[in-house]
Amino acid sequence: MTCIRCVVSGRVQGVWFRETTRQQAQALGLTGSAVNLSNGDVEVIACGAELALQQLQSWLWTGSRTSRVSDVICEPLEQSPPQSFTTG
Repeated sequence: MTCIRCVVSGRVQGVWFRETTRQQAQALGLTGSAVNLSNGDVEVIACGAELALQQLQSWLWTGSRTSRVSDVICEPLEQSPPQSFTTG
């Protein structure tokens, strides 16, 4: 199982971005988290099958209906996969 860390920039806080990310990740069978950062970005940690991770990375550019994503930067992450997908 592979894990990635993505930082999503733009208008991504206060627009249901984390919750819709959780829903999308769960639909893809991924575990991880979506957390607001103090600078206005959202950090997404996702673990699962490579194809599902690629699909989530593409989806992050769209986000929730009211979000406006300006950048998505992802990198591999070495960690033990969590049991579920959480928002914090």
